[in-house]
Amino acid sequence: MNSPASQLPAFGQADLSNCEREQIHLAGSIQPHGALFVVSEPQHQIVQTSINAAAFIGLPGEVLGLPVTDVLGDLWKTIEPHLSEPLTAVPLASRCRVGRPAREFDSLIHRLPGGGLVVELEPAAARVDLSQAMEGALDTILAAASLQALADQTARIFRQITGYDRVMVYRFDDEGHGEVFAEQREPHLEAYLGNRYPASDIPQIARRLYLRNRVRLLVDAGYTPVPLNPMLCPLTGRDLDMSMCHLRSMSPIHVQYLQNMGVAATLVVSLVVGGKLWGLIACHHYSARVVHYEVRAVSELLAESIGTRIAALESFLQARAELSVRRLEQRMVEAISRDGDWKSALFDGSRSLLKPVSATGAALLFEGEVYTAGEVPGTPQLLEIGRWLDMRRRNGVISTTSLGLDEPDFAPIIPVASGLLAAPISQSPGEYLMWFRTERMRTVTWGGDPYKAVVIGNDPSQLSPRRSFAQWHQLVEGTSDPWTPADLSSARLIGDSVADVVLQFRSVRMLIAQDQLAQVSRRVQVSNQPVLIADSTGRIVLANDAFEQLLPEAVHLRWIKELAPFSSEPATTRRDLEELLRNHTAWRGEIRLRKDGGEGTAFMVRADPVFAAADRVLGFVLLLNDLTERKEAEAARKRFQENVIGRQHVASLRLHPKAGRQYQNLLSSVVGNAQLAALEITDGVDPTHMPAMLESVQNSVLRTEQLLQFLLWHAGDD
Repeated sequence: MNSPASQLPAFGQADLSNCEREQIHLAGSIQPHGALFVVSEPQHQIVQTSINAAAFIGLPGEVLGLPVTDVLGDLWKTIEPHLSEPLTAVPLASRCRVGRPAREFDSLIHRLPGGGLVVELEPAAARVDLSQAMEGALDTILAAASLQALADQTARIFRQITGYDRVMVYRFDDEGHGEVFAEQREPHLEAYLGNRYPASDIPQIARRLYLRNRVRLLVDAGYTPVPLNPMLCPLTGRDLDMSMCHLRSMSPIHVQYLQNMGVAATLVVSLVVGGKLWGLIACHHYSARVVHYEVRAVSELLAESIGTRIAALESFLQARAELSVRRLEQRMVEAISRDGDWKSALFDGSRSLLKPVSATGAALLFEGEVYTAGEVPGTPQLLEIGRWLDMRRRNGVISTTSLGLDEPDFAPIIPVASGLLAAPISQSPGEYLMWFRTERMRTVTWGGDPYKAVVIGNDPSQLSPRRSFAQWHQLVEGTSDPWTPADLSSARLIGDSVADVVLQFRSVRMLIAQDQLAQVSRRVQVSNQPVLIADSTGRIVLANDAFEQLLPEAVHLRWIKELAPFSSEPATTRRDLEELLRNHTAWRGEIRLRKDGGEGTAFMVRADPVFAAADRVLGFVLLLNDLTERKEAEAARKRFQENVIGRQHVASLRLHPKAGRQYQNLLSSVVGNAQLAALEITDGVDPTHMPAMLESVQNSVLRTEQLLQFLLWHAGDD
């Protein structure tokens, strides 16, 4: 649905050829079950409304240009103390009595990006105490032991709370396609469980809005939109940014899509994990349905906790994979100390190499030799894959689930090697640790033919979204099962461990085999990992470029002990180096090197003496691993402790005086969920991703806090 045109289609002007770029946040209209007012700041004057605004609250005449206190006085008196808050992420909720005669309304107030307030009014419903249902739901969420169990419980909880005919938990894959992962429905409805839907069903601009505005409600798919007056917002001279508006009209294409499905009303709640849209909770009803603020707020609050639990469960899976990797690493260490052959640790027990990434085969390409385990292509094809990887060389792991489709030359090996996961083990060409997965021909069930649009009438230019959502089966060939984030993390960890061993092996061999010095030295020299090699007297034989870059320009060490002055703790470093040189004691520790003053960069040191015999040392090898990412992860963990756990931030809510013990229990459940997720994340997530994941959990807790605060305030309004 990408449009080659440079002009972005305005709201309601898109068709199936360019709907991906439709400006759906600039709708210029609302659904008719509410009214909208735009209020200037600091004048607090009404400058724009939906055209039904005055009639909606029972006022005669025009309200444009009036002070907000003349129109919404009771509301303004209630919310004025809160107007110093940002109100950009979570709207302020309040119940008020306005109009003539005065009636009860629910209000949602948020601030526009450039200033100015948007007030949305909906008729108030009878108060419902959902605290007990929330408490039970949070306990159930926290107890879920797997993603599938969590999704099943989520569908059940949301159907119970919202009352919709059908509730689906909708999960996105790496390509943006969606799958119905769990479902609860009325018995007479056709099952959608397991159906897949193409990424084009939800345009990217809609996905970005789902991240900002986490709850979207459509009361009646047959509604007539209510325009805004004036059309352009006087505060900006442009279309009103309605990204955060709960009443915003929906794209006509999306409405047509729902009508083609027979759906009359929807509630969609975002599931956000690690700051990314993981999936949606999609609620469908087959007649018009109004869902009031309390239910929507509870839905959003629960979705935040569900997203946090998803992060914990996915991190737990990664932690289990990392444990397998660490066991494999220990086998390598034992093999080196036993017989000097690190490769035997990888291939003597093939299961230990295949299991961490659930592969069916593996291969090591090292110094022109090939070692294999499980089902793999022949040696010529493996070497050719190595050359193909060299042309695509980039830092980190390379993966594909369709090797034979990506590169037609590999089509003959599709049955055994559709999936490829490759980790470079050095900077030398053609040196990789690779895993393979066999082809898995499978039938993918789509909710209707995803490639088929419908012609309206006899005009081929008038296209509608597909009308049939009956299951449409597609046979997928030439691909393997997808590699998961845990697989990629495990491959990276194993690749890094093997790369360390390779560099250590080559550094030792350099000291033992002087006749191969030029070849081995070049391989050590081009490594991205800093390495320092010294002879038995401590004189430096080689400091590779990566190491030289850690020191000030024009500084070149001659002796290993000259490293100490560049440490942030020179005395301690000097002592450790002397222990290494004099007593031949291996050094494992942390050092912070300062290149141009300042705090410097932290490194993990792995320093070892190299023995030719029990009483003779050939020299010493120092490997440095940059700890920047680990330090950032530790800092993120500390911030999390301080902001969420240590200070018990959530417990300091300005609770409404009427809030009871049940709401206190809700706070405890939210914090407990966050604590568990943080533990799983710090145990299982790649350190490069840990700060972002912890920040996401923290932001989710803070967002939940604000939601709960406004919900409690709303519940206390009389």
